[in-house]
Amino acid sequence: MKKRIYIIAGIIAVLILVTYIGCNHNKGNGKTSITEGSSVQAYVKPGEHDEFYGFFSGGFSGQVSVVGLPSGRLFKVIPVFSVDAEKGYGFNEETKPLLQTTFGFLPWGDTHHPELSQTDGQPDGRWLFINENNTPRVARIDLTTFETVEIIQLPNSGGNHASPFTTPNTDYVVAASRFSVPVPQKDVAINTYKENFKGVLSFIKVDKTTGNMDIAFQILMPGFDYDLAHSGKGVSDGWMFFSSYNTEQAHTMLEITASQKDKDFIAAVDWKLAEKYLAEGKAKDFPVEYFDNEYNEETQMATANKRNSVKILIPSECPGLVYYMPTPKSPHGIDVDPSGKYIIGNGKLSADVSVFAFDKVKKAIDNKSFVTTIDGIPVLKYDEILAGVVPFADANALGPLHTEFDGKGNAYTTFFISSEVIKWDIEKRIILDRVPTYYAVGHLMIPGGDSEKPWGKYMVAMNKMSKDRFLPTGPELCHTAQLFDISGNKMKLLLDFPTIGEPHYAQGIPADKIKPNSKRMYKLEDNHHPHVTKTEEETKVVREGNEVHVYMTAIRSHFAPDNIEGINVGDKVYFHVTNLEQDWDIPHGFAMMGMQNGELLIMPGQTETIVWYPTQEGVLPFYCTDFCSALHQEMQGYIRISAKGSKTPLKWSVGEEE
Repeated sequence: MKKRIYIIAGIIAVLILVTYIGCNHNKGNGKTSITEGSSVQAYVKPGEHDEFYGFFSGGFSGQVSVVGLPSGRLFKVIPVFSVDAEKGYGFNEETKPLLQTTFGFLPWGDTHHPELSQTDGQPDGRWLFINENNTPRVARIDLTTFETVEIIQLPNSGGNHASPFTTPNTDYVVAASRFSVPVPQKDVAINTYKENFKGVLSFIKVDKTTGNMDIAFQILMPGFDYDLAHSGKGVSDGWMFFSSYNTEQAHTMLEITASQKDKDFIAAVDWKLAEKYLAEGKAKDFPVEYFDNEYNEETQMATANKRNSVKILIPSECPGLVYYMPTPKSPHGIDVDPSGKYIIGNGKLSADVSVFAFDKVKKAIDNKSFVTTIDGIPVLKYDEILAGVVPFADANALGPLHTEFDGKGNAYTTFFISSEVIKWDIEKRIILDRVPTYYAVGHLMIPGGDSEKPWGKYMVAMNKMSKDRFLPTGPELCHTAQLFDISGNKMKLLLDFPTIGEPHYAQGIPADKIKPNSKRMYKLEDNHHPHVTKTEEETKVVREGNEVHVYMTAIRSHFAPDNIEGINVGDKVYFHVTNLEQDWDIPHGFAMMGMQNGELLIMPGQTETIVWYPTQEGVLPFYCTDFCSALHQEMQGYIRISAKGSKTPLKWSVGEEE
């Protein structure tokens, strides 16, 4: 009987929610379809370029996608934390080291938050950083090549969600433990969570010239879940803010046990004071292994570099380093307006959004207006730091998650449950406009929307569901992004377009910040790969025991050599293939029949290496996989494989007929 009552109650609840969402979509501007003329605004004529680049996280795909705005056209998928058979990433010998961790070679990752490098508080188009949530890592993508050039592992962390948000001049990118873990790691009972589990905030220093990353220091925090972060700017420059939940320090059934308190916390970190403590020697050297893997463009090789320690600051030993700001309830998004005067906390379980004033935060600190202290971290009084509350509950808006800004004094907040975006005035904290999204919106993106100078022309809503928006593709439908024009007083829906994987967040930047610096090829004379072959005359095949190295070139429309004999079953064969082209957009592919890993996709002037293990006797073909010319089909060759231990002479040729 009880089971039946629960089922009926559940059905009624779902019907109420569906009815509510449907009704709510008729509110606001009253439009539920793309408005007349909007397709013209999103249309980019053949041969014309988009105004903005959009960089979208791929979620569980582990990649980043590059999309044009306003067209919504997909330009490229950048492989980062997951192997990519299209490009050979993670399969070729050059990029394998990038995916090395203390857990071994990891061919998959979970990307969440792309973040553009900044100069003077505005995205500068040099680098894109992206986090990996599952096995905590941060990657750096070079935006001259749109290639991953560094991946750093984060020790003492479990889940890397509040990451990798930058400071206004990219002094640091930050990262925080989503799942607190024992620090140091050890075998302890899970029910000793409160005694043994800690959170860690990582501050990763970024070299201003090269972009190379290094963990400058970590801060040891109470064992909460740290969710998102954003940097102070303007008047709050020098501070970093992290949202946190599960201040109950529960370890099971968190949907119940981690939702008991009316308020959780935003952690406010004075990172300039942290630098002072670091210089004074207050940090402890903490032995722990992690990898910092870098790609060298000159050698065109990545190296996996093991590190053995980090420096840790402990708040109880560093007064003034961290303060907790009480925030209702289970906060997810934490956002700072372009002036840096206001910090917005979005509580998932509180329909109203709290707006904190940084000057009030400073005043409360100066007056020591503390409620209590947790592990040496003072908890500020909520009422004394609050600028005001945006009364979204009165408007029947539910599930606030994320906020971005247009640079005109307005904020835009997503509401996951009521599936909408609401525009509101930051100073007056009143609702100005609202539009429905389709459906269950998570993050949103305004180009430059988390910087000091947003380009407030477009807003992109990233929805977790699409339902009836696209043609059905079986049980799984694509996630959807929706482009809105926000240049006027009212938001106007322009375009729907599907996305790769699950886009947790995106960043946008004007194309003219990136386009002029985009590389067209790798200069052959600058190629210092250890196995480069710069002319066909230099091609060769070398045996070293059971290892065979094939030094090969590719150019329209042949490989050199294209006939190889003397390979035996049981050999380990390295193909070092150099693309001799010095023309834009002429990559060559390389694939060998029976190859157990992937192909190569080699850019002009580049050398890439892949390993092949011949397992059976015969004559097998190889060919170019990327259509390169009218004679692409003729770009092929053969390898003769003899029995294991055979004495078949090693020979190779090109352009010879016997």
